[in-house]
Amino acid sequence: MLQINHLSKTYEGGVQALTDVTFEVPRGQFLAVIGLSGSGKSTLLRCINRLIEPTSGQILWKGEDITAASPEEMRRIRRRIGMVFQHFNLVHRSRVITNVLAGRLGYVNPAWSLVNRFPRADMEKAMIQMERVGIADKANQRADALSGGQQQRVGIARALMQDPEIILADEPVASLDPVLAHSIMKHLEDINKNDGVTVLCSLHFLDLVHRYADRVVALNEGRVVFEGLPQEIDDAKFKDIYGREAERVG
Repeated sequence: MLQINHLSKTYEGGVQALTDVTFEVPRGQFLAVIGLSGSGKSTLLRCINRLIEPTSGQILWKGEDITAASPEEMRRIRRRIGMVFQHFNLVHRSRVITNVLAGRLGYVNPAWSLVNRFPRADMEKAMIQMERVGIADKANQRADALSGGQQQRVGIARALMQDPEIILADEPVASLDPVLAHSIMKHLEDINKNDGVTVLCSLHFLDLVHRYADRVVALNEGRVVFEGLPQEIDDAKFKDIYGREAERVG
């Protein structure tokens, strides 16, 4: 179980990104984090694996205090926390398979990784994960030669290389068209349902939330304004999340 307790983040200059955020995520749940741009979704996800340092509060994962973990402890913890980014976060000049193998960096000898040497088992594992997301035939292409949807599949395959127990997906479909968005979401759904991996996925669109999420946490100006089931977001709660002027579509 993941527990977020009274989490706050203040950036330099006094910008308050998160304020007293508290919720729990049971193991194996698909949780959607929703809200307007700037509501704190990305900050929240990046605080969970401490890509961003929280200002105050506590993050517990399986009873372990992530916020108090040392750098060495965080290296071990991050092995099992996969991250999927909105803008893919790939090394564009490197081959697809090299990007996928980056998911094993927490497990191999750092000296090996500097020269892109990985055990044969990891090479075979990379091919299996690329096959799973439909990009095995792109293994030796440069990452920047791929379409946006294909690059995001590389990001998912990289996360799978970590043997993750949880995946943090930070707006993974925000830069994709609707057809590709569903393709990527179905991969995350498959990982969640068939592998039992907990997924926290920040999203903009409620149709995706209703289709894929078990539960929703909504942020507005860094505060939790809703926590519950997708179907519980009625018109009043929609206004709380997206503002008085917002209009539902569909």
